[in-house]
Order: sequence, then structure tokens, then C-alpha cells
Amino acid sequence: MIEYFIAKRYIRSKHKLNFITIISFLSTAGITIGVAALIIVLSVFNGFGSLVTSILVSFDPHVIVSVTDEKGFEKTELVEKALKSIKDVDEYYSFVEGKVVLTNRETFEIVTLKGISNQNKKSTWGVASKIISGKFDLNDNEGPNKIILGLPLALKLSARVGDTIYATSAYNIEKTIASLSIPKTQKFVISGIFESNNRDYDVAYSFTSLKSGQRLFGLQNKITGYEVRLKNIKYSDNVKIQLGAKIPTDLFTIRTWYDLHKDLFSVMLIERWAAYILLCLIIAVATFNIFASLTMTVLEKKKDIGVMRSMGLSRKSILKIFMLEGILVGIIGTVVGIVIGLLVCYLQIQYNFYPLDPTKYIINSLPVQIRFSDIIAVGLMAMFLSFIASLYPAKRAANAIIIESIKYE
Repeated sequence: MIEYFIAKRYIRSKHKLNFITIISFLSTAGITIGVAALIIVLSVFNGFGSLVTSILVSFDPHVIVSVTDEKGFEKTELVEKALKSIKDVDEYYSFVEGKVVLTNRETFEIVTLKGISNQNKKSTWGVASKIISGKFDLNDNEGPNKIILGLPLALKLSARVGDTIYATSAYNIEKTIASLSIPKTQKFVISGIFESNNRDYDVAYSFTSLKSGQRLFGLQNKITGYEVRLKNIKYSDNVKIQLGAKIPTDLFTIRTWYDLHKDLFSVMLIERWAAYILLCLIIAVATFNIFASLTMTVLEKKKDIGVMRSMGLSRKSILKIFMLEGILVGIIGTVVGIVIGLLVCYLQIQYNFYPLDPTKYIINSLPVQIRFSDIIAVGLMAMFLSFIASLYPAKRAANAIIIESIKYE
């Protein structure tokens, strides 16, 4: 194709170090730096996003169904029946939940106590998988009630495995205020301490057996919801829809793991888009250099344009020549930027050349995750901006008048 051949010659022919050559070099370097920076930053955001998701999902259920109306206590069998009928459900547990005051000697903390049915001790999620001291044992058929605390909470209460603490629920406090009596408390023996790498959970949650929770909250045999684990986390929204069609949504609320932390993920998404837009400005500035370089090239090659037009080249061919020249600069910058960005990400993944202090963070290096979709998005953005920057100078070259281009030559 003659247009491509001429455009390539124009790029290669700039052997002299002049102002146009410098601008062309700066535009290529700017696109390279912008593309590389975008890929690196987006990969770091992906790494942190995946890390946060894995931490949350390793502790949270994929779907949680909670009673929102007292009438729902009588309809929980509908939920259980619906869960059994959905093939994507792997396992589920019933639970009760409420606020309690935990006391140990003169220390007290207000936390959320969750009474759970017997979870598999070998489970890879939930509190059973996060025990760091003691063991996952909530069996209170013989002996006192048992409780599992988060590590920060245990430190605040100055308690350790085997100690006895006391719990008073909001239900008991409300009941005793109405009857002007002393609130009843229940003894709990600490059977284990967990650490989920999420301080919000470790400080605010504690766990006991379902029966102990029902006694403490005065629920008798009632339950307040179900925690559901799926065969694949990608099915969460689909299962939420299926459950919504099978149970009364005015009595129950259905939330996925994403709904539980929607604010956090929304902030992370905003940060990601902000970084993408700001770094795209680097590419935009570089494409302004393409615009300037091509405009001056058109002026410099005015005689060449006139000669090519007089030899029979159409306006469309002239337009293609200068469009291809600008786009080739964009392609070179984009390809080199992608290679540099992927190389930096690969080195970080393999050699962790940017470490983090493990005493302050839960990881020892900056997390990086490369996604093919990010490479495509960055590449298309760089090429689009290069195309836009090349359009005006190319049109100006195509509209050049032949006589004026060569009459002084």
C-alpha cells in the first residue's frame, strides 16, 4: 500500500535533529510512559481488589438470608426448602445474631454475638478456618456454653482460651428494665480465638453455638437467618434472584457478599476510574505533541504534497498518509508502553522488588494482577487519542491546493 510506504518513509527520514524530530520523540515517549503507568497502576488496583475480595470471601458467606419481620420466624422452613432446591448451593448454616455485652472482671465490650449451627471443622471458610488459638469447638451439650473471640477483642478483655467470661444480651437488658430487675447474664468459656485479617470482624464479632445464642437472645427455637456458601462465587447474583422468587421478600432480606461490602467496593471502583482518567491525561498530552508534530510536518512537506497530488494521488490517499504517520507513532508508543508495563508487573510478581513491611500489613509485597481486559482498554484508548490527534493535520494536508504547494518551487 503506497500510503503506508510513504508514511513509514516520513517517519524514518527524520535523521536530522530538528524541532519536529524532538516533538515526535516526546510524543512517542509520552504515550509509552502513559500506557506503561496505566497498566502498572490498574494491575496494582486489581491486586488489591482481589486481595480484599479473597479476605472477605474467606470469612463471609456468598449469600446471606436474614429475617426482617417477626412473621418471618414462622416461615424459615420456606428458606431452607428453597436452598435445597437450588443446585448452585454447596452448603448453608442457620444462625441467630444480636448485640451483647461481654464482661471479664472489670472490662466490658459491646459486640455482635452470632450463634451458628455446627459448621464443618475442616471448612475452608468462616470462623472454623481462622482459629489461631484453641480449637473450633462450640459443642455445649455437656458442660458450659462456649464462645470464640477475635484476637483484638480477646486482648481488650484480657482473656485467653479456657477463661470464663459473661454475656448479657440487649434482649435481657430490655426485659429487666421493664421489670425493674437485675439483668441475667450467662457464663461462656472461651474455646478458641480467631483472626480473619479484617479488624472490623475481629473486634466486633464473637461466635457461639446456635442453642446458646437462642437461649441468650430469648428466641427459643427460632433462627434469624441462613449463611449460604455456593459452588462458585460467580453464581451469587443468580442465586439471589432465584431465592427472591421462592421466598417472601417482605419477610426476608437477601444479600450477596458484594452487598455486604458495597461501600468498600464502590470506593475502590471510584479510585480505579479516577486513576484511569488521570493517567489518560498523560497520553492525551502526548497526543497533543502528535498533533503539533504532524501539523509542522504538513507544512514542511508542502512541496511533496503538491508533487504527489500532481502525479495523481487523491485527497483520500494524502489523508491516509498523514493519518498513518500519526497512528504509527501511537502504535509504537502503545506497544512499547505495554511491554514495559507488563515487564514491571512480571518482575514484581516474580521477585517482589517492591516489598511491604509484614508487621504493618497483612502482605509482604505490593499485590499485582494483570488482566487482559485492562491491556485492551489502555491500548484502545491510546490508539483512539492518536487517531483524533492525527485527524486535523491529515485533513489539512489533503485539502492543500496543488498550485500553491508547488508554484514557488
